Amino acid sequence: MTAAAEQRLRTLQAHWQAAHDKPEETPENTLRALWSAATGSPLSAVAAAGATLSELDEAAERRLDDLIGKRLAGTPLAHLTGRQHFLGLELLAGPEALIPRRETELLGQAVIGLARSRDADGPPGIAVDVCTGSGNLALALAHHVAGLRVFGADLSEDAVALARRNATLLGLADRVEFHAGDLLAPFDTPVFHGAVDLLLCNPPYISSSKVGAMPEEISAHEPRLAFDGGPLGVSLLARLMQDAVRFVKPGGWLAFEVGLGQGPAMARRLRNDGAWDDVRELIDGDGAVRALLARRADRMTGDNG
Repeated sequence: MTAAAEQRLRTLQAHWQAAHDKPEETPENTLRALWSAATGSPLSAVAAAGATLSELDEAAERRLDDLIGKRLAGTPLAHLTGRQHFLGLELLAGPEALIPRRETELLGQAVIGLARSRDADGPPGIAVDVCTGSGNLALALAHHVAGLRVFGADLSEDAVALARRNATLLGLADRVEFHAGDLLAPFDTPVFHGAVDLLLCNPPYISSSKVGAMPEEISAHEPRLAFDGGPLGVSLLARLMQDAVRFVKPGGWLAFEVGLGQGPAMARRLRNDGAWDDVRELIDGDGAVRALLARRADRMTGDNG
C-alpha cells in the first residue's frame, strides 16, 4: 500500500464508527471498495477485501477523496459503490431499496436449505418473496437452487425496478419474475392459491416510534417504507401470517425475518394456529430469534384455512 493509500486508511480509521448491522465493513475493505469505485470498477466491501489498489490519475484521486468524505459524512458504502454482497452474489444497491444485511443471510441460508430438500423428481417448486426490496432473497434462491420458479414483489415500484436490474445483471431474469404490489396482492390468483412451496419475507419490522432513533445512516438514506413496521412493528407480519394460509401448499413453508424481541411472540402465534404443524426459530450469534420457519399442516390433519 502506497503512502497516499496509508494516509487515507488512517483517515478512515480515525473517524470509523462500526455499524452493527454491517459487520463485514472495515476501514480496510471500505478504502478498497471506494478505490475501486473511483476507478470505475465498483465492488462491494466483501468483494473488495482482496482487491489490488491500482494507480490513480488525478481525476480518480479527486473522486476517491470525495467518496471518502461522503462515507465519513454518513452516506452508506453500498450507495457510494452501488454494490452489496449477499450470499455469494454481487448485487446492485441504491436508495431505491433497503441495503441487504448480513443478518438476513440467516433466513436466506434456511430457505435455500428448505428449497433444496424438495423432491427432485417432482414438478418445479414455486417460491414467492414478498417485500423483496433489491431482490436479494429471491435471486439468492434462484442462484443456489436449480429448477426453482421464483417470484418477487414489493410495494415500491422503484425497488422492483432495482430488483429487475439485479436479475438481469446476474443472468436470472428468465427465472425470477418481479411485480409491484402490496404484499401478496400480485399473486392473489388461483395459480398461486395453495400452490406455493416456499413463501418468504423480510418485512419492515421497526415500530414507527423507534424510527426517529435509528442511526442517521439508515433513516436519512434508506427508504422508510422498507423498515417502518407501524405502531407495534408487527402489523405487516400479522397480515403475512393470516394471508399465507391461502397460498402455501400442505407441506410447504412460510419463512420470515423478525425484529429483536419479536420472535418468541410470533412463534407462539404460529404454534397456536392449526394451519402450521412445525414452527422453527432461527437464532443468531447473539442468541436472539431473528427468523421463523413454519410448515403448512396437511389438509387432513390441521387445515383451518
